[in-house]
Parts: sequence; structure tokens; C-alpha cells
Amino acid sequence: MKIKPLPPLNSLVAFEAAARHLSFTLAASELNVTQGAISRQIRQLEEYLGKPMFVRASRSINLTPTGLQYYQTIYRALMDMAQATGEIKKWQGEQQVTVATTNAMAALWLLPKVASFQQQHEEVDLRILASDQLTDLRRLDCDIALFYCRLPPDEMKITTLFPEEVFPVCSPSYLERIQGWSTPEELFGKTLLYLDESQRDWVSWQEWFEQVGLPPASPRNRVNINNYPMLMQAAINGQGIALAWGSLVDEYLENGALVRPVDTVLRTPANFCMLEPLNRGVVPSSVKLFRQWLLEQLPGQVGEKGLT
Repeated sequence: MKIKPLPPLNSLVAFEAAARHLSFTLAASELNVTQGAISRQIRQLEEYLGKPMFVRASRSINLTPTGLQYYQTIYRALMDMAQATGEIKKWQGEQQVTVATTNAMAALWLLPKVASFQQQHEEVDLRILASDQLTDLRRLDCDIALFYCRLPPDEMKITTLFPEEVFPVCSPSYLERIQGWSTPEELFGKTLLYLDESQRDWVSWQEWFEQVGLPPASPRNRVNINNYPMLMQAAINGQGIALAWGSLVDEYLENGALVRPVDTVLRTPANFCMLEPLNRGVVPSSVKLFRQWLLEQLPGQVGEKGLT
């Protein structure tokens, strides 16, 4: 059956770029064409649809309600096309492994270990994509994903790497500076380092106090940071007490850069997981090698399950 009606496909590419930038000039620069060419493609699309897509002012453009609705649909369709094309092309082919993860797991857990894999398998090219802004893990364009999961996503193969264990940490110098405290209220009443509220998947100080049965602290000073590796660096620098996640800070605890001022630990049902797409066809040998090496980095047993 013929797919119809379809608009002029070149016009869709021009429309998506213009709508994303809200600028014919920037769209022309991105697509390496003239501004006049973009204008002609948009006009052709509007004539085909019988509706204006943009409200044009003297120095700006904006999407009409119809244009906004159409852009949202076209954007998803073009992204799906790009993802399908990328899967066929397979950047760097058989010897390429793409790993998606958060900034925290990349900086504190994966990168310190990955040199040993590169020494063992010089023929494999690693591509590590770190981001804290991903909202749909099922749409990741990668071979392996490493993420903290309160609720693991459906339709992915899930391997538990390590459970969530949350506890306070600070530098030895900070602990020495506040010596003389005798109760948790006094310890946590000085300076606390907070992970910014936008990182809502992570356990907050308030949740930690509630779940370990301690009264919520009223710190004299608080520092908010929106990046977990930076939060740990602030703790190492002696700027206050931060919440740490087990396995992510093991190296700092072992070398003495961080200490645990109290033994209290919060253990939750959440886990740090390895995620892999189901039904992805033949898995390249390089991905199998990296996956096996990754599991060998874990101190204990791992559990796997496929969700459909």
C-alpha cells in the first residue's frame, strides 16, 4: 500500500531545522544552503498543507499552533529515521563499543577502571557518552548503558551492577575542623552539600534523614551543586558533608581523600544497572568483550533479567 499523503521530504528537513532554531538564517547555515532556499522550502510545505507554519515578523519568526503540533510530530519521525540509519551504519563498525552513562558513573566508576580494558583490547574503540539529561532510557543509541535505576525501564535487558547504599562523607580536614560534636544534630548542623533538586532520582538529605530515623538537620550553611562529581570534589576540598553512593566513592575512601563521619548507611531497593536493548540482533564481538570485562569489575555476584 502506498504511503500517502506525504509532503515534499526536502521541505520537512528545512522545516524541522527552521522550527528548532526559530530562524531561517540558522537553519540555512546548519543545512549549508541559502536563506532563500529555506524560505522556498517552507513556502512549498505551507502551500502543500494549506496552512501557515510560521508567524513572520520583521526580525523574527514563531510557530503557529498548527506549526508547533506538526513540528513535534515531524521531529519524532526524523529522530526515528536518524536512529534507524545510525543502527545500520554502526559508527566504526564491528570494533566500536558505545557506552552511555551519567556523569557520576563515568567520572567516578567507569573511567578509573577502563584503562585496563584498553590495555587488554587495543583493537576495540570505546565511545563513552555521559549525560544527566536523559529522560527515556529505552531510546538510547548505544550498545550498553550504565545508569542508576529506582524503576528499571521496560523492554531492556537489565543486569544489576551494585545496590544503592547512601552514607555521609567529608574530608579528614573538615572533620578535624568541626571536632567537639557529640550528636548527629551537631555534626549535620554545620555545612551540608546538596545535590541540586533537579536531580530527583537521587536520594536527598531530607529523604536520607527520614529513612535512617534521624531528625532532619538544620545546617548553618548549605551549598547546592547540580553535578555529582563536582559535589564529591567539594567534599574532598573540605567544604562540608555530602551524601555519597557506595561503589562510586570507594577509591576516595580507600586513599583517605574522604572519610565517613558516622557509620549510618541507607540501603534502598534501587540499583546501579547495566541496560541493554532486547532483540537487537547479532551482538558484535567487541560488545561481548566489553560486557564480560565490565562484569569482572564487580566485587560480587550479579543478577540479570529481561523485561518485556
